Formats: sequence, C-alpha cells, structure tokens
Amino acid sequence: MKRFLDEQEGIPISDVWTDIPPINSRAQERLGYPTQKPVALLERIVNASSNPGDLVLDPFCGCGTTVHAAQKLDRRWIGIDITHLAVNLIETRLYDAFEGQARFTVHGVPQDIQGARDFFDRDDKTKKEFEKWACGLIKAYPQGGGKKGADGGVDGLFRFGAGKEHTAIVSVKGGKNVGVEMVRSLDAVTKDRKAQIGILLTLTPPTKPMRDWAAQAGTFQVEGFDPVPRLQIVTIEEAMERGPRAVDTPLRHGSGFKKAAVEHNSAAQGMLDL
Repeated sequence: MKRFLDEQEGIPISDVWTDIPPINSRAQERLGYPTQKPVALLERIVNASSNPGDLVLDPFCGCGTTVHAAQKLDRRWIGIDITHLAVNLIETRLYDAFEGQARFTVHGVPQDIQGARDFFDRDDKTKKEFEKWACGLIKAYPQGGGKKGADGGVDGLFRFGAGKEHTAIVSVKGGKNVGVEMVRSLDAVTKDRKAQIGILLTLTPPTKPMRDWAAQAGTFQVEGFDPVPRLQIVTIEEAMERGPRAVDTPLRHGSGFKKAAVEHNSAAQGMLDL
C-alpha cells in the first residue's frame, strides 16, 4: 500500500521550527538574562523526548528555561550552572512561576555561616562570585550583571516603591577587618548615585561605631509607610536566615530580574503539534 505525503494528517516532522517566535517578541516572558530561550521551545523538546516522571538534565541551565519546562510538564529535573547569578535567577523564577509550590534543593551554596566564610576564602581575588551569592540572599541584582571590573563601590542594587521608582544599592564586605569607614563610603556612594537607601552586607559583625554612623544617617519614607533607615547594615548570617526580609524597605519587589509569569497549566503530556 502506498501512502502519499499530501494524504497524511498534520505536517511533516522537521528540525526547523518557525512557529515559535524568538524571546525578543515575548516581552512578558523576558527576565533579563542574555541567552534566554522561549519556554514554548523547551516545552516542545521536553514533550517530544520524555514522559511524565522522567528525569531531565540541563548541565548549562542559565536562567532555567529547561527546568521551568520540566517542572511544568511533571518531569523530574537537574539543572547545573557555574554562576550564582544564574542560580539566584532560577530560584526566583521557579518561586514566581509556580507560586512557591515547586520543590527543589540547591547544592553547592553555603548552608551556614561557616560555609559562607569558607566560600569567601576560596573565591578568587576579585570575590565576584561571593558578592553575587551575597546579593542573591536579599534578591539584589549584581552590579553590571556580576561581571569582573571596577564597580565604584556598588556590588548590587534593587528597586522598590509602587512603580520601582526608588533604588537601594548594596555593598558587600567579606573581610575580617570592618570599620566605620565602610559605612562612610557607602553613605557617599549612596548620595553620589542618588539612591534612596544603602545596604552594607558584611560577613563579619559590625562594630558599634558602624551602627552609630548608620543610625545618624537619617531615614527615608515612602508615602503611607513608616520611615526606614537610609543606611542599613545586614550581616550575611542575618541574610541567610531571613532572606529579603533582612532588609527594611517598603513596597519591595522580590527580585532584580523581571518576575516570571505564573503558570496555570496542569502538568500533562498532551499531544505533540508535529
């Protein structure tokens, strides 16, 4: 029996897909990661190559599009990336998209204050990976995307306020020697950058003169909310325990990255549109 192509239902299977628009045309989906792929593309790949309950591995997972698709389609998954910038984004993305219902464990990051100290000691002399990890604890976006180079005293930032109109800058200090000059420097940089709040994240507990200087720096107030300290000192240990709540800012948005859209689809294999 001969069966001709024009008699078959559907369309021929092809390795060229033109029906999924690039991420640039999906403004709502874009999170700010430079090599982000459309979720629809990875959903098709995961659907075509696995079944619910299978294990999906992405050893270079970037901003987590593959693990997002795997989570949505009821697959088990493992994602690997070398940068703490990516790890922080993936955690936030899954939390936002699945409204806190995605369950996963992050390996390779400090779990206690001793692990944080060990991480700082093992990081290279620029300490950029430590800074990116520390900023991620309070959901601050690393300055310059975490690239190496001069940062002008700013290691991270985040926006707050009803329209994200206010800025908080973050300075990370991991050394054992801390002093009031660090707070003075943060104060100067905060004013120079016209930011409303400055956050000093320190691995070593601050001294009393540091606390006193920060207290004398005054407050900042968003209409309808209580005033908050303009300069705030947060220890790494506090940030590990409390996350973004360790920082006192009104109308705080959860991440320096754009928030991922909530997934409302149930996890199901479905039919392949091939």
